[in-house]
Amino acid sequence: MRRKILVVLSSIALLVAATPKTSTTPRAGWKDVEQAIGRAGTMQPGDVYKVSFPRGDLAVTLDGVAIKPALALGSWVAFKEIGGGHVMTMGDLVLLESEVTPVMDALQKGGIEQSALHNHLLGESPHVMYMHFDGHGDATKLARTLHDALALTKTPMGPMPAPPATPPAIDLPTADLDRMIGRPGKIAGGTYQFAVPRAEKIMEHGAEVPPSMGMAIAINFQPTGDGRAAITGDFVLLASEVNPVIRILRNGGIAVTALHSHMLEETPRLFFMHFWANDDAKKLATTLRAALDAMHVKK
Repeated sequence: MRRKILVVLSSIALLVAATPKTSTTPRAGWKDVEQAIGRAGTMQPGDVYKVSFPRGDLAVTLDGVAIKPALALGSWVAFKEIGGGHVMTMGDLVLLESEVTPVMDALQKGGIEQSALHNHLLGESPHVMYMHFDGHGDATKLARTLHDALALTKTPMGPMPAPPATPPAIDLPTADLDRMIGRPGKIAGGTYQFAVPRAEKIMEHGAEVPPSMGMAIAINFQPTGDGRAAITGDFVLLASEVNPVIRILRNGGIAVTALHSHMLEETPRLFFMHFWANDDAKKLATTLRAALDAMHVKK
């Protein structure tokens, strides 16, 4: 009996030794992704590597407002290591209608799936669509697929100009907006932006999806003169929060322009509500804060 046990243990040891080991060594960097996608990204909270592709080639107007890319025309892709030498990638591509099918086919060919395709705005010209995607696997292969898909559009590619060390002043009462929203915003691309994370941990495919991968509530202000601002963005909502937030926004004169999902298998189930208004910035901030107060967000 003792001899049989020793033989079995020896066999198990040989099997373990022959089994390929999954690497748990963290990535040394994202240079391979930068080279494959053709543009450097930045590290975001939650160990997320994010690359932005503003649609500066598009001249989109809505309600007489020339929309800046930072307000509502920013394609982005994000990568996060999930172990075993693999990453997950998620993002949102801003596309003309004529670009949708070629981009979808290129992403599918490279193993990146679509999780949503829809509008974010209403009545803009030209009409733009937003394609959300989800992929898992080798970082370089995924980045190359995204590069090839974007190359089928008129999205500006290649390195981005370095941003100014100090962003230029913006014609908005930013201190008042910070106080009213309840947290600091930031100047970006001629807009003033807030990112508000939800309190829950959001999971998909067994991995946490951090706020910096599109799970934060986005609120963007673009000054339109005389203390007014065009606002847009999206609220990230549980089902029970959807209609209370609709009522708050509508009572404050803010249009709800879209309500939909951005993912397919997330936990908890989330809904994304887009909005638009062009009015007194502080008045709008009051309504937006009331909507945030009706949600389960980090304090």
